[in-house]
Amino acid sequence: MLIDSILKTDNEMMSSSSAMSPIVLSTRVRLARNLMNFSFPGWAKKSEKNKILNKCLEALKDIEIFKSGTLIKVEELNEIERLILVERHMISRELINNYNNTGVFINEDHSCAIMLNEEDHLRIQYIERGYKFNQIWNSINSIDDEIEQHLDYAFSDKFGYLTACPTNVGTGLRASAMLHLPGLVISNHMEKCIRALNQTGIAVRGLFGEGSDASGSIFQISNQQTLGDSEKSIIKRLTIFLTEIIEQENNSRQNLLETQPLKLADKIGRAYGVLQNSLLLSSAEAMDLLSVLRLAIDLKLLDESYRNSVDNAFIECQPGHIQFKAKTNIDSSTMRDKFRANYLRTQFDDLPPLNFDVLNI
Repeated sequence: MLIDSILKTDNEMMSSSSAMSPIVLSTRVRLARNLMNFSFPGWAKKSEKNKILNKCLEALKDIEIFKSGTLIKVEELNEIERLILVERHMISRELINNYNNTGVFINEDHSCAIMLNEEDHLRIQYIERGYKFNQIWNSINSIDDEIEQHLDYAFSDKFGYLTACPTNVGTGLRASAMLHLPGLVISNHMEKCIRALNQTGIAVRGLFGEGSDASGSIFQISNQQTLGDSEKSIIKRLTIFLTEIIEQENNSRQNLLETQPLKLADKIGRAYGVLQNSLLLSSAEAMDLLSVLRLAIDLKLLDESYRNSVDNAFIECQPGHIQFKAKTNIDSSTMRDKFRANYLRTQFDDLPPLNFDVLNI
């Protein structure tokens, strides 16, 4: 299988020692870039897309970070392999819906990936666990500079980097953080928070980006526009909003502990019981239950040593990963739900009893 090495590597959802964790699961910076004198992928004919792909591949092989990486031509992957890469946030759903003459280059530790011929000729992304915007920006900026030594980017002195979507023109930068916000969700404050953020030009999406549901109380928070701002100012502005969201989430958790400790304990206990005993679980329900179990760890009802297992299960319970683990094509949702429930029961069959004493109920 072409992506065996990827499956053996921890995904970006797994725990980090970041000061902002456990609320901030991961941070990502993505750059949209296009080649000068070539049509954007959505307008390019097949022969031109193939020429763009080969030109990019020739340049990337000389980039230091990718000398020990993996090149994958998306059209050579089967449906399950493509879905797994989406679930690992290495390629987009848009790429698997239009995968001819497309590719992805992934570095050795899978922190950096470059999609080729998606909406733009190059979509360069860097992901790290925890809250590390400055570190990620320095890394991706260095990679981008090195690529620009080998490729002529489409650039305007007036507008900046030219992109297929007008919202990306300028820096071409999209910075985002993956946040776990069960306190805001349980207390019914998340919708209000989303409306307020949208009014300030900050986008709020689900785990898998635009159009995806926020299952598991996991949200992607990102900037919406890039024109007229520098890269550092975009990240600084986003950081200000993220700090506010984190504070609101902590306040919501504290309020639940003070005003509804029994209700909160019951919700955690039910999630604990279902994960250990259910026979059928959809991916959305599994995500919601794992979210509550992760909150139990945050509140010290479960030991910290179980965090990695819970975080990893967020990705491992997704449809593509379940299909791969089953080692056969599961053609019904009921069978997938059965396999997923069995997988999660096995993962969490050794959990100790919940320590409700910490809630003083």
